[in-house]
Amino acid sequence: MIRPGQRNLITDVPGLRVGQAQDDTIKTGVTVLVSDRPFTAGVHVMGGAPGTRETDLLAPDKTVQEADALVLSGGSAFGLDAASGVADALRAQGRGFAVGNQTVPIVPAAILFDLINGGQKDWAENPYKRLGAEALAAADRQFSLGSHGAGTGALIADLKGGIGSASAVWNGITVGALVAVNALGRVTVGDGPHFWAAPFELEGEFGGRGPAAGFNPAAIPPIKGGDTRNTTIAIVATDAALTQAQATRMAVAAHDGMARAIYPSHTPMDGDLVFSAATGARPLSDPVATPLMLGHLAALCLSRAIARAVYAARSTADDILPSYVERFGVP
Repeated sequence: MIRPGQRNLITDVPGLRVGQAQDDTIKTGVTVLVSDRPFTAGVHVMGGAPGTRETDLLAPDKTVQEADALVLSGGSAFGLDAASGVADALRAQGRGFAVGNQTVPIVPAAILFDLINGGQKDWAENPYKRLGAEALAAADRQFSLGSHGAGTGALIADLKGGIGSASAVWNGITVGALVAVNALGRVTVGDGPHFWAAPFELEGEFGGRGPAAGFNPAAIPPIKGGDTRNTTIAIVATDAALTQAQATRMAVAAHDGMARAIYPSHTPMDGDLVFSAATGARPLSDPVATPLMLGHLAALCLSRAIARAVYAARSTADDILPSYVERFGVP
């Protein structure tokens, strides 16, 4: 039996914390995942327009096998500077990869494009390094979904996007997902309120409306119009003990959850990416069957987290698209 964790957040994985910071005038923000100690990390990219920092070192054949934090940020390429703020703060805490008498925090990051979303982007100084440090300082086991952190200015084809999370507990192992949804496509079916992820919903976590009665598979998928860029960036995590290769496979499998929840996904104009994190607290009971199940759970959590992100978004001044609740109300 699979059930949500106590908070239904990625922080149900023991030892993980999430911090968020945002600027509502700019309509952007940063979300940081950090742990009590370094964790095994992997990554897999399936979108055609990614923006990343330090993802190459997450390959299983590279020297560094663990990360100190993972960063999701708005701001397109400017947002990559959020990782610098996180790295500086971690270094001050003595965290990082030891090189002689120095420590170098390992902080991979991914960004989404939110530069054309109604916010004021005429900053005199790149704000993302500051926002990264503020997000790390705010790290806690409880955090808000919807229009917060990296999801503050996120948009999808027809609605506001946002930050989402979900968790699942199975056989004593916990898996969670954290996602900033800024997709080219839609997360709802046609013009109605039903989520593509509805078959995977647990305990009415995004309204309990159930699946749509049907849709036209021959219709051209509706996508975000105008001069926009997109990306759904995510983290899936577990307390299982995984090698970097196994963590990478979990990230690969999690992309199935993105494809189930966003229509269409992984397009040339999306930078769709999934990081993975494994804290190593629970040894694998079966080296074959357990990793397979972890991939399934990661996909399940990511689908649910994507729907929860959009369901929790709320309208603010100068929005160029409505929120889900503004358009469809609360069931």
